[in-house]
Amino acid sequence: MHIKKCYFCSGPIYPSHGMMFICNDCKVFRFCKSKCHKNFKKKHNPCKVKWTKAFQKAAGKELTVDNSFEFEKCTNESVKYQGELWNKTIDAMKRVEEIKQKHQAKFIMNRLKKNKELQKVQDIKEVKQNIHLFWASLAGKGKQLEEKNLLQLQQGMDMKDIS
Repeated sequence: MHIKKCYFCSGPIYPSHGMMFICNDCKVFRFCKSKCHKNFKKKHNPCKVKWTKAFQKAAGKELTVDNSFEFEKCTNESVKYQGELWNKTIDAMKRVEEIKQKHQAKFIMNRLKKNKELQKVQDIKEVKQNIHLFWASLAGKGKQLEEKNLLQLQQGMDMKDIS
């Protein structure tokens, strides 16, 4: 069973599924669903359509550059069976899988950290814009108290995150 890849979204196309588009110059384009085929006919760029793998890779949302992927590529050389070589290969495969899991976890944590930093910056901006709502109850105390509290609030937050 040979599973093809969709030209537009890079999704899997199983035998007897999807559709084919063949140009006059004998180029073959395979599509997994009509959604991909329609976007191709409209000449949409897969790198600019958010639900495609090309967009995910271009936007840095997918772990594509990893040395463990290169290591895993198989070679088509037949090797005579040796017990020791077999055990070393199994150990190496387990080690590669561990490394891959660590890299994926680190990649995910870095993405989450960026999201948290962006959320923190947005929260600080919102507080700055609506600071008058916090101090509305203290309006009779004077503007000096408001400025003093604003400075304390800013010092409490990391000023590095704002810039």
